[in-house]
Amino acid sequence: MSTGLQRRLLLLLLLPLFVLALLNAWFDYRSADSAALQQDSQLLSLVPLLADSIVARGDTAAAVPVLLTAPPVEEFLNSRPGAAAIAVAGLDGVVRVGADWLSGAPPTTKEPAFSSEEFEGVTYRIVSQRVQTVAGELVVRLADGSDPRQQWLRLLALKVVLPNLVLAFAGFFAVRWAVGTALRPLLELRDALERRSPRDLSALDPDASPDEVRPLVVSLNRLFGLVNAQAESQARFVADAAHQLRTPLAGLQAQVEAWAQAVDAQTSDKNTASAPAGSAQAAITLGADQVLRLRHAARRTSQLANQLLALSRADARSANVQPLQRIDLQQLCEAVLESQLDAAMDKNIDLGLDASPVHISGQEWLLRELLVNLVDNAIKYTPSGGHVTIRCGQGRYAFLEVEDDGPGVPEAEHQRVLERFYRVAGTAVEGNGLGLAIANEIALVHRSQLELKPGGAGRGLCVGLRFPPA
Repeated sequence: MSTGLQRRLLLLLLLPLFVLALLNAWFDYRSADSAALQQDSQLLSLVPLLADSIVARGDTAAAVPVLLTAPPVEEFLNSRPGAAAIAVAGLDGVVRVGADWLSGAPPTTKEPAFSSEEFEGVTYRIVSQRVQTVAGELVVRLADGSDPRQQWLRLLALKVVLPNLVLAFAGFFAVRWAVGTALRPLLELRDALERRSPRDLSALDPDASPDEVRPLVVSLNRLFGLVNAQAESQARFVADAAHQLRTPLAGLQAQVEAWAQAVDAQTSDKNTASAPAGSAQAAITLGADQVLRLRHAARRTSQLANQLLALSRADARSANVQPLQRIDLQQLCEAVLESQLDAAMDKNIDLGLDASPVHISGQEWLLRELLVNLVDNAIKYTPSGGHVTIRCGQGRYAFLEVEDDGPGVPEAEHQRVLERFYRVAGTAVEGNGLGLAIANEIALVHRSQLELKPGGAGRGLCVGLRFPPA
């Protein structure tokens, strides 16, 4: 009973079954009571016949009663062997003829008296009446051990409670199976929604749902469509804005780079020719500093635009949108190593490769973007003379790692640095806080997640991901 709806259905279906079981027990008792009343009537009808069956032997004053049982009385005894008895007793309670255990005080009136008595484990229904016979006034008694009302109380557990309990348990499992079967499409719909990726906003199949749930599925599809349209519109806006910014920023950066080179050349020439006056030298130095700052700002802004574009593309696409490709991770690592060698050499960093042949299924351009971001981050944060190593291989899972021996990231910040625009406090290196966020988005597209841990010998940082089996 995993859902509230299922619990309510089981309660609403099983409660009537329980009430019906109680009604069945009550009707059984009423039926037994009615049969007992009929039995009392039958016993009462046999009393005159038993009285007429008494004949006397000897003088009337000292007559000894003798029974010459009438056919109906004989039939009553024969139809209940061991469960019926008769007796003729005097007014003193002593049995003259019949079963001795039917002795007892006579009725105080001449009206028939009914009672119940247990003998040898059997409960008997007994009728007693004072009658006038040829042998004088006597008490006749008939006992019936098959009285349904008395037997019902003794056999209650066996004939009523046990069958009703078996019926209730069988009904419980039958109803539970029926409810579970009827709700299975609804539970399958729930499981399908729980298994979905947050990026999967494709429509559900209304025909696969029951008629009662179909309006809900249609409403969900409409909601998925609206959310998907909004997400696509936002992704397009970010991508278009970043793309439109790239062209003017590239032109601006080119102009600033040319200006900076010209200023550097001019400063170098003047220093070589002759030392200028103090004010002129200060002006040249101030102009060069401003150009360098402008160049740095242009580079950072251009990098930000490129990262925003990469982030929007990673957000807008998933493994369900593009067909997967067979990717050679070793070849991908070699290509990224070649593209980052110049940046590593400029900082005097040893950029190495430890790669084994391994193939995975994924999207190559996204994984290239991921690896470029990881290597670029490692080069930025690793001091001059340090080491950065790119690794890939096959263990239990295929893996891809970038390790450096820089300052590293505190363990408490491992999850925070994966957030967009978050940077560890006190970081001296310039950045936008998007590199690891982009890499993590790409890892999620490939059904994985970035793993951060300390580098070798407890120094630096190792960032990697493991690819689940296809």
